[in-house]
This record gives sequence, C-alpha cells and structure tokens, in this order.
Amino acid sequence: MIGRIRAIMIKEFRQIARDRRSLGVLLFLPLFLLVMFGYAISLDVRHVPLAVYDAEKSPQSRRLVEEFRHTEYFDLKYDLDNTRQIDELLGRDHARAVLVIPNGFSRRIARGEAGEVQLILDGSNSSSASTVLGYVQVVVQEFAAGLTTRALLRGGGARFRPPVDFRPRVWFNPELRSSVYLVPGLVTFILVISAVISTSLSIVREKERGTMEQIRVSPIRPLELIVGKTIPYALVSLAVTVAVLACSYLLFGVVVKGSYLLLLLVILLFLLASLGLGLLISTLVATQQMAFTISALLTILPSFILSGFVFPIRNMPPAIQAVTCLFPGRFFLAALRSVIIRGAGLAAFWEQAAALAAFAFGTLALSTLRMRRAGRRARGPA
Repeated sequence: MIGRIRAIMIKEFRQIARDRRSLGVLLFLPLFLLVMFGYAISLDVRHVPLAVYDAEKSPQSRRLVEEFRHTEYFDLKYDLDNTRQIDELLGRDHARAVLVIPNGFSRRIARGEAGEVQLILDGSNSSSASTVLGYVQVVVQEFAAGLTTRALLRGGGARFRPPVDFRPRVWFNPELRSSVYLVPGLVTFILVISAVISTSLSIVREKERGTMEQIRVSPIRPLELIVGKTIPYALVSLAVTVAVLACSYLLFGVVVKGSYLLLLLVILLFLLASLGLGLLISTLVATQQMAFTISALLTILPSFILSGFVFPIRNMPPAIQAVTCLFPGRFFLAALRSVIIRGAGLAAFWEQAAALAAFAFGTLALSTLRMRRAGRRARGPA
C-alpha cells in the first residue's frame, strides 16, 4: 500500500513540475495576489482632502483649524472665500469634507455658549464618510475639552479634574492598521483558490488523457489514489503558505502572535478540506475547463464575500450566515485571525478547527466513494 501511494506521489510531483499552468497556479499566483490585493485593498482612511470656510478668522477659529492640520487623517487643501465654492469642490471630488466656521463662533464661546460649526461630508462612500465623521468628532471634542480646561484654569479652578478620565487602549492591533485585519483574509482567499483549483484539475487531467481507465483497472485502490494525489498538493500548498506568511511579514509587517504549532494545525486542516473539495469536484466532471469553472465559482466569490474577509458575517442576515457554514474559508479565517492577530489558544477556536476537520473528512470520504463507484463501473459486472 505504501509503495503504491509513493508511486502515485512521485508521478504527481513530476506532473506538477512539467505542467507550467499548475505550477504557476500553485507558486506564482498566490504571491502575485498577495502583493496586488495587499496594496490595493485598504480600509484605512487617512489624508482626507479637507476644505475650510472660516468666516470669522479669529484666534479661536484658527486654533480649531490647526487641530485638523496637525493630524495625519486630514490634509487641509483649500481655504475657501465663500460658500459657493463648496458645491464645486465636493462635486468634482476635490474635497471629501468641508468645515464651515460661521461668524460669531468666538463670541458665543466667550459668552459661555456653544460655538457652532458645520461639517459637510461627501457621503457617496458611506463607509469612509462614517470614519471621517468619527475623526472630526474626536478632533472637535479635544478642542472643546482644551477650551474648557483653559477657562477653568483662568477662573481659579487649578484643582479641576474632568468628571470622566477616558483612556482608550486598543488590544491586538494598537495602530489600527487594516493590513493586520486583511492579510489573514488574503491568505484564506489565496490558499483556497490555489488548492481547490489545482487539485480539481489533477484527476480530470487523467480522464482527458485516458490514463484514468488504466489506473482503475490496476491494483491501486481509490483510497490510495486519493491519498497519493492529496499529499503532493498539500506539501506544495504548505510551502506556498509559508511563502505567503513570510511576504506578509516583510511587506506588511504582520506578525504571528500565537503558537506556530496551532497555526500549522489550522492550515493543515484547511488544506485538507480544500484539497478534498477539489478532488470531489474532479470526480464529478469530465473536462478541465468544467473543473476550473466550478472550482472558481465555489472558491473566489465565497472566499471574498462569505468568509468574513471584507464583510463581517455577524452583519449578514441569518439565512446568509447559515449559507456561509457551507464553505471552509469561513471557519479557517476565524481561526487564523485568532492565532495571528490575537495570539489565542485552541480553546478560542476549537469549534472552527472541528468544523474544518469534519469538512476535510467529509470531502475526502465522498471523493473516495465516488472513485470507488467509478472504478466498479469501469470494471463492469464480475
């Protein structure tokens, strides 16, 4: 048995090395996708083009404008002379936000009243607009807190302490870099595509070349064929995973905070699940074109949309959340983020690991059954 599996593995390694298309899918495509998506996809909102219409030009209004100038989130691009310029700047996308400081701003503050300011936002991108609104609120609140503190100190309140001492602390990703959140999703997206597509083509390639019939009538059992074809792609995919994680560290500074042993366990379970899905697809179709099409449909969109890569699963309707359970990328991504970002132990993601193990066992078992039935039909009645 071991000798037959070894022979299949050697044959598969030779076939991978000779097939440039499979080799490109397995080695070069993952790194290309990591670099392309890693730099192209970003949820960070920085250097927002800001325009200011300061109708008062007072020391107080200038101090408020300086608060925006001294942050990396805004770039003060335009100092407007009238409000008619606002429509033109926003309409041409020259500015994403406009701060309007009306006359009487400093006088109202001097009387102890609230100084009114207006923020006009480009809401065409609701996600970035919400983020920008949060940044503006923080800047204005800090400015208001500074005014209150200075006023109390001038009034003799040297021992004044704010009623709430707010000290935020961010765990796991203190710099709030979106790359730390997105890179595990990219790893999931890349691995599932390369693993499923490459293995789905392996058995179909045997069918098209006519060698599958010879394998079926040989002493090789279906389980031995599945194992012999799975191990080479698992080893190659594991090497690709190491390369992707290394590039993630070198290019985006993403560090694995958890146990490397747990990371290896999760990756192996996911690779077995993905390879099993690819082998199952290859037993259902007869051409490489059909195998590639079905593999792409079952990996690209689900991995991008239904895995939690970009869109949080908890925000989806219950019916869509149930559909996400049909794809292993959903469980792998949750476990991967627990290990890489949070540095958590197995107790934090054992359910996801169990789901991946069940998915891997199910797909490999179904593939073996399909191969066994096909072999019986090929041999004909005894």
